[in-house]
Amino acid sequence: MKPNNFDFGGYVTKVNLKCADGRIILKDAFKDNDGETVPLVWQHIHGESFNVLGHAVLENRDDGVYAFCTFNDTPTGQNAKLLVEHGDITALSIYANGLVEKAKAVAHGIIREVSLVLAGANPGAIIDFLTVSHSDGSTTDLEDEAIVYTGLSFDLEKKEDILKHEDASDKEETVEDVFNTLSEKQKTVVYALVSQVMAETDNNVEHSDKEGDKDNTMKHNVFEKKGKESYEGEKNSLTHDQFTAIVEDAKKMGSFKESFLKHQQEYGIENIDVLFPDAQSVTGNVPVFVTREMAWVAGVISGTRHSPFSRIKSSSADITVETARALGYVKGELKKEEVFALLTRTTTPTTIYKKQKLDRDDIVDITDMDVVVWLKSEMRMMLDEEIARAVLVGDGRAIESLDKITETNVRPIYTDDEFYTHRVQVESDATIAEIEEAIIRGRSNYKGSGSPVMYTTTTFLTDLLLQKDGMDRRMYSTEAELAAALRVSKIVEVPVMDGLEYEVDETMYDLKAIIVNLKDYVLGADKGGQVSMFDDFDIDYNQYKYLLETRISGALVLPKSALVVEQEQVVGPF
Repeated sequence: MKPNNFDFGGYVTKVNLKCADGRIILKDAFKDNDGETVPLVWQHIHGESFNVLGHAVLENRDDGVYAFCTFNDTPTGQNAKLLVEHGDITALSIYANGLVEKAKAVAHGIIREVSLVLAGANPGAIIDFLTVSHSDGSTTDLEDEAIVYTGLSFDLEKKEDILKHEDASDKEETVEDVFNTLSEKQKTVVYALVSQVMAETDNNVEHSDKEGDKDNTMKHNVFEKKGKESYEGEKNSLTHDQFTAIVEDAKKMGSFKESFLKHQQEYGIENIDVLFPDAQSVTGNVPVFVTREMAWVAGVISGTRHSPFSRIKSSSADITVETARALGYVKGELKKEEVFALLTRTTTPTTIYKKQKLDRDDIVDITDMDVVVWLKSEMRMMLDEEIARAVLVGDGRAIESLDKITETNVRPIYTDDEFYTHRVQVESDATIAEIEEAIIRGRSNYKGSGSPVMYTTTTFLTDLLLQKDGMDRRMYSTEAELAAALRVSKIVEVPVMDGLEYEVDETMYDLKAIIVNLKDYVLGADKGGQVSMFDDFDIDYNQYKYLLETRISGALVLPKSALVVEQEQVVGPF
């Protein structure tokens, strides 16, 4: 039975020892394999030929199945030989099918291959015999240098005793130990996984003639591939060692699902994700809108002055001119009349709207949320943002666009006439400190009401806050300190101001900030022109249609009531 030449020997399975999956191999369970030669494989990976390391000659014994293993001359075979000789690999594992078992006790099966593994499923599956070639061509039997499966302490004289005491207190955790630490919910997932794989195979259950005595003949169980004689290329099966690796990874990763998904391609488990529970929403049933930062919108809308008339007319008399000054009188001379200009501007309304539609079938079928309320909230949120944007900087659409909010109807502060908006312009190479100084000096040109607010970009605000003094200390620890230095009531970040540019006298300028008290900006709407929601049902297409609409006008009404801070663009070499 024992071959004349072989590289190492060891038990591939031991009888009456509990394996990692809870099975116990009974005496002579694999006696039909006695004397047979089977492939020696690496880690039960059958899909590639280079994973075949050699062959094993099996010998059935009273205490298990022993294998005399020989490596082939392939690079992988010789590499595995070095690993075994060096003691890096110590465990063996079998791949068997045609199992007949009762209450987890395997009475019969067919071994298809033997594998070198990092960790075996049967605690007695060990390499206990090495044949090392010497330079003179002689060999030495190293029976006294047995290597025991990891987790079992080794004593040369008490090897068999150690194998029998698998519950020793100093052993490492077994797969069963790990499994018992799982919650009932996690165990249920494991049961479902194993049941699913077993259900997809051609299982036959044969009953004995004795009542109450039932044997399960598993033609294809979770530890075998489909097919009677061939398993290469087939899927939906797990070996003992593969299942052990999955459980060990689950312990490290904290998730059975992640562990199984990690191994599904390696082990060929298809569509395994269908066994896991559906994901549960942690944000509620209503989808969360992904929007720009809109905290500034409500402040702009509420900060403007609202008029019940949509046609806004503003009149201004410029009494800053020299001719408007009071004069001294000389007796006998002619008194001169005061001269000043009277300026007027009229702004007419335009319509701004949001339109949406929903199929009635969808409204009825969506039961987790009120989709109509959700949709209407989106419409109002986006309408308000568009109005606020139009007031500060314009909607950004091209002049020729049919969707543009006409800037003669809702006049943007950013691009308004210099009679109403004073422009504080700095050169392209100006530092942040110089821009700040220009803002403070330009404050003298502000003629608006009360204390204004500075609307700016996050980038410019950050640059202002990061300024340091000569001692390398921050000049401003809070936005409130910076606002006080700039003589504004507060600073508001407006994302839609990023990247805006404007041409003045054939020179392009980048927008840095807008300083204004919105009480000087009037939004006008006639009765009926205020924001209104309209619903309609299209009976031909079974659709509900929704229209949110307003008809307004908007403009600054006081001269020099806003400051626009902008920096000349850097002109690169051509």
